[in-house]
Amino acid sequence: MANLPEAADAPLLTYYDDATGERTELSATALGEWAARVAGLLREECGLGDGSRGAVLLPPHWLTAAALLGAWSSGIALSLRVKATAGLPSLEPGGDAPFDVTLVAADRIGSWLEDVPEGKHRFSCFAEDPPEGYRDLRAALDTHPAHVPAFGRTRSTDAASVDGTTFGEWGGLAAELGERFGLRAGDRLLVDAAEHEHPVKWLLAPLAAGASVVLCANATPEALRAHAKAEGVTRTLQ
Repeated sequence: MANLPEAADAPLLTYYDDATGERTELSATALGEWAARVAGLLREECGLGDGSRGAVLLPPHWLTAAALLGAWSSGIALSLRVKATAGLPSLEPGGDAPFDVTLVAADRIGSWLEDVPEGKHRFSCFAEDPPEGYRDLRAALDTHPAHVPAFGRTRSTDAASVDGTTFGEWGGLAAELGERFGLRAGDRLLVDAAEHEHPVKWLLAPLAAGASVVLCANATPEALRAHAKAEGVTRTLQ
């Protein structure tokens, strides 16, 4: 699915949060290491893998990218609630079968606006103190080495999301969107996280095209222009 930059230490995902002043830059190697930590947590500690189901309620973020890639590399079919899914495969959490793991932003837990699915294993993100019944994902990852645990490769015919969309279908859609966006290998793509929550747009399509991502949260139009200039952006996701 991915066509990563030739230089493993080149920036692949640069994340800005203008509300906190955070700037995190991950190379392909670094993002792969975080994804490997996620895979290790889910497979070695939680005992999950092929046939498991996960619910993900996380905003666009570098840790979300690692969580998605780590879970998918483990063969886990995912649901992800996002605001805009028109014309794209459904990722809404649902169905009668229980979820094996739930990954959720802490501010969504207990909100009357959210129906957070239950999961045997529950992790929260983006809060110093996890809510009762949840473990902090970032802290849990610190106990796992940054290497890919031994497990079988996912197949293109395996389900990547709980609606049955396969890895092959996701890969084809990501490549199609990359072409539609005009992405080429080596492009730097600016993404406003508030406008594009679907991971096939802000993560999978750029990876499939060999482009890198500048992902901006809580950014004003002026801040977006400043980040674009500073990061050498060549494309903007409209």
